Amino acid sequence: MDNKDIQILGKIVDHISSVLTYCSDCTSLDDFQSDPMRVEACVFNLMQIGELAKTALSDEAKNQITTIPWKQLYGMRNRIVHGYSGVNMRIVWDTIDDDLPDLQKEIKKFL
Repeated sequence: MDNKDIQILGKIVDHISSVLTYCSDCTSLDDFQSDPMRVEACVFNLMQIGELAKTALSDEAKNQITTIPWKQLYGMRNRIVHGYSGVNMRIVWDTIDDDLPDLQKEIKKFL
């Protein structure tokens, strides 16, 4: 993994940190959805995470870090960007609440 990949992973961690900060006082989907600006900011950051993972991170890095579901990151990005049948806020919230903390920990192992 080269220095560019390390920088990209750092950017992904920064986007995750932003989302987790925005949602630090949320305990439910209703809490999350109560602030439209928070929802938009989080969705934007999730889109950025998927975009960085898909286009900026090298295949070598993705092949090295096999514990991360890269295709799911791209899939989330695609759903947000292309709006396939709308964005399901339950999936967005579950991703934030259940998956992002673990994703952040996993990426930090490589930084």
